Amino acid sequence: MQQSFRLECKGMKLEKELHIVQAEVIVEADGETVIDESMCVDVGLPALMLSCFQPTHPNRWASIDEWQSIPFFVCGCGDPECRGISFRTRLLNEGKEIEWVLVEQAEDRSYREQETYVFNLRSYKQQVLLLSDQFLTVIDKEDYRPLMKDTEEVVRRMADNIRTSLAR
Repeated sequence: MQQSFRLECKGMKLEKELHIVQAEVIVEADGETVIDESMCVDVGLPALMLSCFQPTHPNRWASIDEWQSIPFFVCGCGDPECRGISFRTRLLNEGKEIEWVLVEQAEDRSYREQETYVFNLRSYKQQVLLLSDQFLTVIDKEDYRPLMKDTEEVVRRMADNIRTSLAR
């Protein structure tokens, strides 16, 4: 059954010493709080955006070059090997819905699945696009040197892809 989805990042800013973008991340499903804590948003943002178009399979131990596998949200310290909140995703109902499955992952990449959420994909894309635009506004004013050097380029390209898909 489809649930309402809310994604908000309050107080987004560049942590200059760490060169990461942090925010107070709030994710709700049908009004239930799934995430409400200070997190690094730029490390996992490209993977979050990718989930708008294809299944994602998080790997907490992926290298930054494997950005498609980075958890969407990682600890506010910015270390991708630190605590992450991981979701396995897939598109459902001929691409009208997205399923998020909260997973706890072992080093061998096996998952222990926890809660499952199903959201309207159009609404999801709109909120992911707002987050990406917010991110781009923050870094446009800063000397941003991310862990993955192509982060800005990937986010801009994927934001354009999301805009195009929403215009259809």
